[in-house]
Amino acid sequence: MTNEIFSSLNNEQAIALKQIDGAVLVTAGAGSGKTRLLTHRIVHLIENLNVSPFNILAITFTNKAANEMKERINKLSKFGSDVWISTFHSMCVRILREDISTLDARLNRNFSIYADTETDKVIKTLLAEEGIVDNSVKKKIQFHLSNMKNNNISFHRYKEQLSYDPSGPLIARVMAGYQKTLLENNALDFDDLLVKTYELFTLHPEVKDKYAKRFKYVLVDEFQDTNVLQYDLVKLLTSVHGNVFVVGDEDQCIYTWRGANFQNISNFKKDFNDVKVFKLEQNYRSTKTILNTANKLIKHNKERIDKTLWCNNEEGEPIVLKQNYDEQNEADYVASTIHSLVKFHGYSYSDFAILLRINALSFPFEEKLLSYNIPHKIYGGFKFYERAEIKDVLAYLKLFINPKDEQAFVRIINFPKRGIGDTSIQKIKELAMAYGTSMLEVALEPRKYGIATALAQKLEGFAEKFVMLLKAYETQPLDDFAKQVVKTFGIEEAFNDKIEEELNKILNIQQLIHSIETFTKANPFDTLTDYLQSVSLISDMDSMDSSDNVIVASVHAVKGLEFRVVFLVGLEESVFPISRALNSDEELEEERRLMYVGITRAKEKLYISSCKTRFLYGRRNRMLESRFIADAGLARTPQKTFESEFSFGTNPFATSKSFGGFGKQVDYIKNSTPAQTTESTKQPLKFKAGQIVVHTRFGKGKLLEVDYEERTGDIDFESVGVKTLMLDIAPLTIEGE
Repeated sequence: MTNEIFSSLNNEQAIALKQIDGAVLVTAGAGSGKTRLLTHRIVHLIENLNVSPFNILAITFTNKAANEMKERINKLSKFGSDVWISTFHSMCVRILREDISTLDARLNRNFSIYADTETDKVIKTLLAEEGIVDNSVKKKIQFHLSNMKNNNISFHRYKEQLSYDPSGPLIARVMAGYQKTLLENNALDFDDLLVKTYELFTLHPEVKDKYAKRFKYVLVDEFQDTNVLQYDLVKLLTSVHGNVFVVGDEDQCIYTWRGANFQNISNFKKDFNDVKVFKLEQNYRSTKTILNTANKLIKHNKERIDKTLWCNNEEGEPIVLKQNYDEQNEADYVASTIHSLVKFHGYSYSDFAILLRINALSFPFEEKLLSYNIPHKIYGGFKFYERAEIKDVLAYLKLFINPKDEQAFVRIINFPKRGIGDTSIQKIKELAMAYGTSMLEVALEPRKYGIATALAQKLEGFAEKFVMLLKAYETQPLDDFAKQVVKTFGIEEAFNDKIEEELNKILNIQQLIHSIETFTKANPFDTLTDYLQSVSLISDMDSMDSSDNVIVASVHAVKGLEFRVVFLVGLEESVFPISRALNSDEELEEERRLMYVGITRAKEKLYISSCKTRFLYGRRNRMLESRFIADAGLARTPQKTFESEFSFGTNPFATSKSFGGFGKQVDYIKNSTPAQTTESTKQPLKFKAGQIVVHTRFGKGKLLEVDYEERTGDIDFESVGVKTLMLDIAPLTIEGE
């Protein structure tokens, strides 16, 4: 078994594996085979050193990773199933099911685990008792609860820290009431699983020693993602034998916003004696070109252990940079490139990933992939029209078309919050059935149907707005009406734009409004019914084959995965890096780590794209290219590509050597040869933004922007959309000349 275990390891992996006793830190770069090292180490302990599987604990961060590790170990050892392999949370549940009554006699092993939904309801009930229905207060309390627990701060100390906040006493009361409610219900939330295990170990050393003595060897994966409390648990579990083997990469720490502390890697070297440190720098995934790009980028971060990824793979193709006019052109470029690579170059759809910084950018890609008939799935999120906030807006719109749509009514009558609970909704339903009318009709005239005053007053506020909008529906254009619905009912204000998840919801709603504007412009005679029907057809489409789909995902969602071809899109300042990071060195370094993770998902081809303008935050913005492009050493010289009488027609699947296709913009390729300067380029340009121009092939268009240095123009043609042309040679005339 010894030869079999070591034969598949490189020299550095083998040396790290042989370091059996004591504290070992392995800094494992992206694609460096850390999972192989962990599984082989466990098998080596069992098969070659006769360590009992009962004495081995391996901790991962996802159930998927835990299951993958189990499968690999079981293939190499018949005793693999006896190893305790779990996530931090499932490990704590297992311990607490056995010993929680030792900590608190009021809790027993059958405790419930409250997820976010239950937590939300408890806090709302407590706030209601305080006479508060403000959603932002609830979110603030949820933040403080999680922050207190993940940083392993006692409630007494945290209460003192809240003294700076005018609402501190209220927050402390609700936090205390929340924990009291959980205790009364024999329940723990997810953070409590870690907290109660820590309390059990520290308050009852005999319980801690039971597990610390049992686990002679502890292994921890993705160590850079541990928070303070998880790190403290690792120290307690290894307090007897001290044999701890951790694998991490501070360059891939992208979860500090939820408590991860990559400094645990440096703390590990201080807190444990005689720590042996090994670097895994050989990458088995990517080409040399991709790795060189990743290395150049991440070296701009200061808070890291210096390492440089290398590989024996081929040099690979140049990184392709693409600057588009707007998000529609960007999505079309990506979709047409994928279509070309699949149709003409032997790729499968599952070879591709379109990676985003924020999910709100996904909508144009979903539309274009559908138009090219490219199967895809949203990884780590929902398809655009399946997102809750989008369904909420559409439900409002549906009621103006079909007042009998009960599902739509139930969905929106208490969104945004109006204090109309399930009991009230059931009462409305019963009255509607008794009088043979719709629930909406009862809500519009509550006193007519005998509804009690308190509920009637809440419904009358809704009814007044709905009746006013009903008149607007009959007279206003579709897009203006949709905007008024969102504004009148305060749908965007229901979310807190200081929280990234809720900011995404606001951006998604704005993107929906923008899509309605686009639909109205393209279909000026269509009605709201037509729009909702088109939406239903899109949202109901199934993927052609679940095993062969293009992945559309946030970079966060694909950590640990790899793809032959990666498109990193939206590389603009305030998007990637995100706006809130621009004034914080720490957050900017995290954004750079996120970019690094995105780059290192690619095996063969990497496309990086940006837009000159983008619809974001409710308006169209001129965008600056992301600083990360220069950080990655991709300073470029332009290689112009332009339309000619013989290059492209109006076929949306037309391709060029850079696979740009329809709506092609200016392509840039790393290390490309600069175009030769001619005398003609030295003459002043006669073109200006805003002019109407005529092309001999594409017809009439509006000149959106002129780049006088590049001598190119972005032109929105009525026949083919936006194209970037070289103004010195394009067959253009100014209308009226």
